[in-house]
This record gives sequence, C-alpha cells and structure tokens, in this order.
Amino acid sequence: MKFSEAWLREWVSPALETQPLADTVTMAGLEVDAVESVGTEFQGVVVAKVIAKAPHPDADKLNVCQVDDGSGDPVQVVCGAPNVAEGQKVPFARVGAVLPDDFKIKKAKLRGVESRGMICSASELGLEEERSAGIHVLPEDAPVGADFRDWMQLDDHTIEVDLTPNRGDCLSVRGMAREVGVLTRERVTAPSVEPVEAETDACFSVSIKVGDRCPRYLGRMLEDVDLTAETPLWMSERLRRSGIRTIDPAVDVTNYVMLELGQPLHAFDRERLTSAIEVRLAADGESLTLLDGQDVALDSETLVIADGSGPLAIAGVMGGVASGVTRDTRHLFIEAAFFTPLAVAGTARRYGLHTDASHRFERGVDPQLVEAAMERATALLISIVGGRPGPVVETGGDRLPPAAHIDLRRERLDACLGVALPADEVEDILARLGINVAVVADGWRVEAPSWRFDIAIEEDLIEELARIHGYNRLPVRRPQARLALAPDHEATQPLGRLRRHLVSRGYQEAITYSFVSPELQAMVTPESVSPELANPISSDMSVMRHSLFPGLLKALMHNLNRQQTRIRLFESGLVFRGALDDLEQPSMLGGAICGSRDVEGWSARRDAFDFFDLKGDVESLIALSGESSRWRFVAEAHPALHPGRCARLYRDDRPVGWIGALHPSLQSQLGIKPEVYLFEIEQAALVAGRVAEFSPLSRFPEVRRDLAFVVEEKASVGSIMETVREQAGEWLTQAQLFDVYQGKGVEPGYKSIALGLTWQHPSRTLNDEEINQLIAAVVEQTQVRFDAVLRS
Repeated sequence: MKFSEAWLREWVSPALETQPLADTVTMAGLEVDAVESVGTEFQGVVVAKVIAKAPHPDADKLNVCQVDDGSGDPVQVVCGAPNVAEGQKVPFARVGAVLPDDFKIKKAKLRGVESRGMICSASELGLEEERSAGIHVLPEDAPVGADFRDWMQLDDHTIEVDLTPNRGDCLSVRGMAREVGVLTRERVTAPSVEPVEAETDACFSVSIKVGDRCPRYLGRMLEDVDLTAETPLWMSERLRRSGIRTIDPAVDVTNYVMLELGQPLHAFDRERLTSAIEVRLAADGESLTLLDGQDVALDSETLVIADGSGPLAIAGVMGGVASGVTRDTRHLFIEAAFFTPLAVAGTARRYGLHTDASHRFERGVDPQLVEAAMERATALLISIVGGRPGPVVETGGDRLPPAAHIDLRRERLDACLGVALPADEVEDILARLGINVAVVADGWRVEAPSWRFDIAIEEDLIEELARIHGYNRLPVRRPQARLALAPDHEATQPLGRLRRHLVSRGYQEAITYSFVSPELQAMVTPESVSPELANPISSDMSVMRHSLFPGLLKALMHNLNRQQTRIRLFESGLVFRGALDDLEQPSMLGGAICGSRDVEGWSARRDAFDFFDLKGDVESLIALSGESSRWRFVAEAHPALHPGRCARLYRDDRPVGWIGALHPSLQSQLGIKPEVYLFEIEQAALVAGRVAEFSPLSRFPEVRRDLAFVVEEKASVGSIMETVREQAGEWLTQAQLFDVYQGKGVEPGYKSIALGLTWQHPSRTLNDEEINQLIAAVVEQTQVRFDAVLRS
C-alpha cells in the first residue's frame, strides 16, 4: 500500500515527523518499505499565465511568449513546447531558479531573442519519470504568482507499507488512518459521505445466482455524464503519489475511492449493456476480452458479472472491453459489491493477472463499506463529469458473513504476554480497534469489527493487544528448559561430511526448487506419481519433484547456456513420491557431471568424463561409511539413463539409488550436446556406517597370486569379484582387479580380466598347499557360475 503522507494527515495527524511516524507503524507490525519525497528538489518556480504568444522570427519551432509571473511586469520567454498557448496557467522558472540536477536558470538569447526564464514540463520538475512532450498545463484556478512547490504541496512524502496478507483492512488511507489513530491515540476524522439524492428513476435490474460468493451487490445509474472533462489536479496528484496513473474521470474516481476507503468499484457503459445484470459462475466455453486486451477462456469456477450477451467482467478482478467506458460514454452503471475472499482467491492468478481490486478482495473487503463507497463515488463523479444519478439498487445483503464472537480469558492473556495488562488498558485498546467489548467472569467477550477478517480466535486478540501495547514494552525473559545433549552416533556420518567430500572432488552444491515442470518430470520419470501444487508459482513449477534429476538437469542446462563447459554439481534434499495420502519423502543425494575430466591447463588431459569417473566419485562416498563390501552396482534399466551405461545401487539387498549416463533421446530432447552422467542415492544409506575398529597388524608374510579369467563380454566383473571373495577364505586381505583386456588372443565377444589376490594369516605363515586349495575353489566356482576359463 502506497499513499501520500499529506493525504493521511487529513484523516489523522499525530505530532510525529515523517520518519518517527513510519517507525511507529513498523513497530506495530506493518512494515514500512520506503519513505520517499514526492517531488525532487527545486526552487524559484512559480505559477504563471501565458498572456501572449508569437512565432519566433528566426526559428519555426520556437515561440516568443509574454508571461505574467505575478511580479507586475510581463516576462519575455522563448519556448519550444508544441502545446504552449495563450491563456494557459503554467509552472514558470524565474531567472535564478534552480531545477533538479542543479540546473540553474539564467538570462539567455535564443536565435537573437532574449529569454528571461523557462516554462517547465512535468519531467523537468521531476513530476514524471518519462520525458514530457510539452509543458505542464495547470488548472485555470491556479493562483498566478504563487510558489509552485507550495501550491502543489510537493514537500510531501509517499509512504509504502508492505502489508502481510491478513491485513487487507489497511489497503486504504482510511484503514491506515484508523491504524495510526489507534497507535497514537489520535482522533480519526473521515471525510463526510452524504447520500446523493436520486434525480431520475433510471435503474438496472441485477440478480445474484451465487449468493454465497457475492452476498451483496449495489448498482447505480448516472445519466448524461461528460467524460471529456479533465480529472482535477488534486485527485490526479493523489493517484500519482499512490503509484496509479490517471486514465479518465470514471476510472480515476473508482481508483480514488478504492484508495481512500478500500472498496473496489467498477463503471460500465450503460448503453453497451443488454437485459439484466447477473452475478453467476461462468459456463464452460465462455470467453472474455479484458480491458488490457487479453482474451481469456473462462472456467466453470470463475465468478463473472454478465448480461444477456455473456460475461462482462471477471468479478473482483477486471472488466471487459465490450462494456468498458470511453470518452464517448454518456450513461454510466456503477457497481459496488462484496465478493467473499474465497470467491476471488486464486482467480486472478489462474489468468495471469494481478489487479488492485483482486488484491483487496482476496484479503477481505469490509462488507458494510459498499454503500458509503457508492455515495462517495457518485458525489465525486457528479462534481467532475456532471450527470443525473438514479437510485441505489441493492441486491442480496442477507448472506453477509456474521461477526466473530470470541472469548478472551484473563489467564490465557497473561500467560501469553508474560505480563498482566490492566483491565482498563485491555478494554481501551480493544475499543480503539473498533472491537465491541463486554466484561465476563473470566475475562472479556468481544465482537470483531466487519473490516477485520483476520480476527477469529483468542490468539488473534492477544496478538492485537501485544501489538498495540508495544512489543518493545513486553518483558524480556529467557526461556528455561532442561536440555539434554542429542546423542552423536559414531557409526553415522553427518550429511555435511558427504557435502565436503564432494566439494573436495571438484563438485559445487546446487539448491533447486522442490517443485518442477510436469513436462520435464514426465520425461525423466514417466511412471512417477507426486503431488501437484494447487497454487503454483508458475506453470513450469507445478508438481513436487519425484527425483533430484529434473532440478539438476535444469541447473546444468542453465550453466551450459552460459558457456560453462566443465560442470560438476551435487544437491541434497527431499523428493516426494506417491499421492498425498500415501506420500513418501526420502532424503536423497544426487549429482550431475559433464565436460572435460581435468580443469583446463597446459598439462591437463582433454578427455571427457565417462561413466567410471562418476562411479569412482560414488565409490569414494560409499567408502566413507567403511562398509563398501555391503554395496553392489547391478546393471538395470532407468527411463532417463542410457541402457548400456546404467546401474542400480544396492546396499545389502535393498535398492538405494541409480548411476548412469543420460539417455541419448532425452539428451536430444533437452538440447544438451555433451554427454551427461548422473547419480542419485538415498542419504540414509550413505550416512549409515560402522564404528572404526583397530585390527592388529600381522607380522607374517603376505602371499599373492594373480589369476586371469576369460569370460563373456557381458559378464559382470562385480559379480565375479563377489564370488572370488566368497571362495577365497577368511584370510583374504585384498582382491584387486588390475587388468581388463580384449583383442588379439581373446575371442570376439569375450574379455580377459586379471585379479590380484592377497592372503595373510594373523598368527602364522600360510603354506602353498593352503593357497592352492583356495585358488582351486575360486577357479571352480567362477567356472560354474560364469563359464570362466583360466587363462594361461
């Protein structure tokens, strides 16, 4: 909410300077984002009148003007503005004046003609951001000779307050004045709103088909208006200082009343309406062209204002072009309605809109305000565009939300605040907030005012009392509790250690959104089921992630599109699997790599990352637990990974993750050129380990034997190694794969794998007979299970 300080002080004017006033509002929970001066610094500018205008003798685009600046003698000025005309009131910078950016006005000659001063445009005075096309023409009643800065009240400030969604009652000068009055104990003086008597019988029939969404609707005719009239300067200035541009008197008045009182209104061109007004839900297939030119297809949950020809406006959001007001409009139909917050909530966002009206209706507008807003708008319109008002026609009014009645217990209040507020202070604060208070045995029974949609339970009242009493006046007490140290399980390694380990291997941590594009998720995990967001930030972030892969791929593509050629990213976080009523949320650790293996340098290799680079990183993570022997890599298929370069990770017999190259078709769909490798593992499996134990070193010699087997190319080396360890006995201390060979001497479709096996007994020397028996068992089982042939 942005408003003029001078406007606020017409309602309530505490004895506080601008910044202390802003601080008071902030300390009460309404954070002031900015306090800015209304006008830039300038001096020496007065209101003047152009009394004569003649063409410049030596320049086609210049005029020589005589200006009355109130000094008694006409002043000659050369002006190049195309809109300067005799009889205009204008801002005039005298000789010696200083304009923004320290621009000083001096006597000058322009093409041989003396010029003593300057007629100013709005942008030259800092009143508009964009450069003005001509001079700033003032109203006819502007007093000649008056200091322009004082007359325009430019020593004013705009105050911008960042309101929380529950404080929709402060989205108006009226609401802010009410709040300031409560905080400073000052009286609030509202402008008088007198009923405007009807001068004609003209009215328009209105029916409400969904009374639970629109409990109250007021309509009024205003005939024979002149919308070619100009909006008064005082009104346009207040709108400008509130961040709203002027359009035409009808729109300006509805915007002004919305800012002043908090009630959005809408004006229709009566001659464009057919039959009666209906407040109803849109039918499937109906569409509407909005005032901003956007064509929208309406859904059956959208509340609309319609007539016999179809929808005219999205209720509480925006009107349509077909019934919009133009300068040729002669008769107005003015709408002031109360739409329930749930009827409007989310509607604007569904159509990619956010309007001042929807912003207010979504948070709650005072249902008792519509009549005052209608009378105020009618009076302002008549004073600007004339016209003859018809009677105010009200429809509904019998389904307004009931006032909340709440019991506030003395004991509960004291316990929450930590201090016993005097009863008279409690009652005074509540009364100043507009809350009706009745004293009961254990405290108070209150009735919330119609404009406070956020007061519904006892805690809301306690919050209000703390806020108005002053948070800084509440006692400061340190909480006391008996806190036991959380157990630190040595066998469990912290996630931070896994992160630091990946960083030490050249990875950088990525943090992506937990919600992703449904299209990307369907490409990565087609069979996945995860919750959809009811109110997403955007359409490409509308489902909860089933895997870390979509977010990592998006981050990787973001970097590739910015000429990063070597990427190593990891991320830790929750994934969401299943429907809401059966949702699993495991914590995962994932990573993605692409590009060259080494950082660019004169001695660096230029080889690209491959599957085994990533597998080595994952194995190093697994090794941190000290239980590498419990892990297996098994060739299985994943829809997002390359069928020939993909493995599933098992801890014992439980699947806990995936590793592999990005599937070529998915890589092509995403437009990624380099090969990408991904992994994703359950954090619980990675952090679980065992406590390190010391094993005495044997003083007896090791025995090593090297074996080479010829096996089918598709045979899993991991499975072979597992079999070797099973058969090699308890004294095997190391089994190392040191060579894989295909080529001359090995038949096509086969490969040779060479293993180094090392044994060591803790208390004696092993003899050849024992070793030979173990080797025989290894050779026999590898032959049985894998059809392996010992290579000589």
